[in-house]
Order: sequence, then structure tokens, then C-alpha cells
Amino acid sequence: MLVRIVKMRFQEDKIAAFLANFEENKDKIRGFEGNLFLELYQDKNDVCTFFTYSYWENEAALENYRQSALFEGVWRYTKSLFSAKPEAWSVNKLVTLV
Repeated sequence: MLVRIVKMRFQEDKIAAFLANFEENKDKIRGFEGNLFLELYQDKNDVCTFFTYSYWENEAALENYRQSALFEGVWRYTKSLFSAKPEAWSVNKLVTLV
């Protein structure tokens, strides 16, 4: 399994547009083949900073999503709202405690 973390910073007046677009597409992203989990976070101290946190079956599943029309449309719109360059990490989960 691969965990993908993406940090995005938005123009403050574009946050509502981002959230509306995320709401419209979240089920499609979560339902994309190979996606196992999806969450969206907002920084407690900086309302303009958001993170997506997703689980993918493997690197190939994430790459298939990144090459899809769904990703192309969502990402093209989302990046038009940024106030800073996004950052992304692909990580391996080592430990989970519940």
C-alpha cells in the first residue's frame, strides 16, 4: 500500500471554490480503481492550507489515477486556485495504532 499526502495552499478568496469542487469530486476520487481511502484536512492555524491524505493499492494505481481524465480535470481546476506551489509525498505506512 502507498500513502499519498498532498499539501496545498489556496488564495483565501478561493477556498470556497476549492471545497465545492472537492465535494463534487470526492466520491469519484474515492471510487477510482485502486483508491482505498481519502481524507481532506485543513490546517488549524492557517485556514488557507489544506492536505489530502489517500491510500492507494500500489504506485501503479496512483499513477493510473494521475493519468486519468478525472485527475486532469480536478487538478487543472484546483491548481488555478493556489497561492503557493503544492507539495506532495508518497510514503509507506510503517505502524498503525488504534
